[in-house]
Amino acid sequence: MTLDSRSFGEAIRKRRKALGYTQTYISQFSGLSVSFISDLENGKSTVELGKAIRYANLLGLDVVVTPRG
Repeated sequence: MTLDSRSFGEAIRKRRKALGYTQTYISQFSGLSVSFISDLENGKSTVELGKAIRYANLLGLDVVVTPRG
């Protein structure tokens, strides 16, 4: 499966909702802005990678890069 910004954002949103968290709740305890969280979850490709990885980790997700083939 090839990962792009849209599918990454969808996975993040799905996990957040499964945990029962709102974007505002995540923003309040993480220091990430609601606009950043929204942009990430909507697949905006210009979000900061470090913040995106941090957000995924906050939700209990690992981001793994593996060689193809």
